[in-house]
Order: sequence, then structure tokens, then C-alpha cells
Amino acid sequence: MIKTAIISFGVSAQTFHAPLINANPNFQLKKILQKKGHEARERYPEIVLVQEYKEVLNDPEIDLVVIATPNKLHFKMAKQALLAHKHVVVEKPFTVEVNEAEELIQLAKKQDRIITVFHNRRLDGDFLTVKKLVEDGTLGKVVELESRFDRFRNFIKNWKEKEGKGHGILYDLGSHLIDQALALFGKPGQIEADIRKQREVSVIEDYFEINLYYDNLKVILKASMLAKEKMPRFSVFGDKGTFIKYGLDPQEDRLKANFQYVPNIGEDTEEDYGLLNVEINGQDKRKKLKTIPGDYMQFYDNLYHAIKHREKLLVPPEDAKAVLKLIDLAYQSNREMRRIIVDEWT
Repeated sequence: MIKTAIISFGVSAQTFHAPLINANPNFQLKKILQKKGHEARERYPEIVLVQEYKEVLNDPEIDLVVIATPNKLHFKMAKQALLAHKHVVVEKPFTVEVNEAEELIQLAKKQDRIITVFHNRRLDGDFLTVKKLVEDGTLGKVVELESRFDRFRNFIKNWKEKEGKGHGILYDLGSHLIDQALALFGKPGQIEADIRKQREVSVIEDYFEINLYYDNLKVILKASMLAKEKMPRFSVFGDKGTFIKYGLDPQEDRLKANFQYVPNIGEDTEEDYGLLNVEINGQDKRKKLKTIPGDYMQFYDNLYHAIKHREKLLVPPEDAKAVLKLIDLAYQSNREMRRIIVDEWT
């Protein structure tokens, strides 16, 4: 059993990490760092509530530290955990600088510890469905994919929307979309980005469109805080057909509803099944396609086997570093108003 501590008890810890770890028999949630309030202890009365990080770092029983703090603290706290010989999960984005990510990767190797990043959207049902359609050739040769992650919020909600390195919609929602694109297609040849502040109240970007260019394939990633009407989550176009999917994966909303993981939490509603239209023997075949169920628990199942049996990580830290590289290039493209060639990840 992997004894685990969660650092900070904000939205990501409450919604994702604590419920998943608490429900996984291979993990024991031992400590939660919460400096204000007692919600963590009220929800998990068996845990030890601490107010100082050193109480986790100096505890020889703690095997795994989950860093769920504001982005600017990821590097420092992950580094301290590795130096204390702990395995580490970092909430996305990995860090706010590419060189910080590389330092953590090298330190983890030196310490013979595992570090990974919670890119949970790889386990969204909509993404898994798109991935299968791309990989099994149902749509033929895919020539264009558009992926959107929209919200409607015409006010400032939290620290992620305040000025600061690592803040803004590109680090927040963009990290998910970029990671999914890389998981599907790998490194693009070129990138072009349009990043904006659309709301009058915004002090940092709240909209982006990123175009990734591959050989004979274009990937369009978009996110907006002013999308009042629902747009397709995925639109995929190939030379044999098209797939259109509305609606977000339901896991986050269901976890927020009761902060408890249950089996089949990622089962999609039939009304949100995607529309598949393909040509077979000259005939159009148009139908609703059942969404592959998502399951964020697979992240922690995989982590257990990676720690105990050296199995391959679902999210290698190098993948999370590549996300940061593309974020940097997106900002450069926006500043210089041009398409940027993507070089090596090093």
C-alpha cells in the first residue's frame, strides 16, 4: 500500500486526487496539508491534517506526495519532495518553465523516484473515443481535428485568472488540449497561435486558438471564457468520414457533486454520444456512437504499478515537459504574429 500525502486542499485536490486516492485500495491517504479550515479532516476523518510541508517531507512513512498547489509552487515543492526521497504527482501544468521541468526529470532519475503529472483528460471518454477512431482507421486518413474546451464566465473567479506567470487560460485549459493533441499525433512541425483577452475584466488571456501543423494534418485547439452556446468538443475529419462530439466528459461534474469516486463514473449520457458519418462501399453510414467510458482512476492504478512493478507511466514527465514547450512557442507565435517551426524538445 502506498502511503500518500496531498499538498493543499483546493479544487483539484477535493475534486480529483482525494476521492480517487481514498477509493483506491492500493493507496492510503495519510496526510493532507491544509493551512486554513478543516474541510479535509471533516471529509476524511482518518487522515492527519498538517499545516507545514516539513511535516510531510520529514515523515518516513509517506511514499507519495501529490502537489495540488498554485502553479508557481509546483517546481519548488516537487523538488523538495524528490530530495526527501518521495514519489511525486504534480497537478498540471507540470511547472511554469521548461527548464524547471527538465530539472525535476533529471532529479527524479538521480533519486530513483517516479514523477508524473495529472493530465487526467487523457482518460476522458470523449478523447478515448476519438483516439480509437483515429487509431483504428474508421475515419480513414485524418486531415483535420478541432478540439475545444469552452466555458461561459464573464467575471474573474480565482487565482488562475489573475496576473502571474503560469496563470491564464493557456496554462489552465490549454495544457489539457495540447497534451491530448500530443498523445494523439506526437510533435507537430509548426505552431501558430492567437491569444487574447476578450473580457473587459480580464487582466490575463482568456481566449486562445492554436493551430498545430503536421504532414497533411491540421489540429486546431480553442478555448474561450465567453462561449455561452455549446460548441462541439471534438470535430474530426478524415477521407472516409467525420465524427462530431458535443458535451464534456461527465467525471468532473459527478465528482464535484459528492466528492466520491464510484464505478462507471465516466459513463456518458446517450444524448451526448457523438455523431459518426462514414462512407462504406459508396454508402453513407450515419449513426450515434456510444462514448467509451472515461475513468480517471486508471491514472492512479497505473501509478501504483509504475511504483511497485516499474511499469510504463501513463503520463511520462517528458510528455508534460513537451506541453510546456508548446505553450512557450504559442506565446512566441502570438507575440511575433507568425508561424513557428517546432524544433527538438531538448
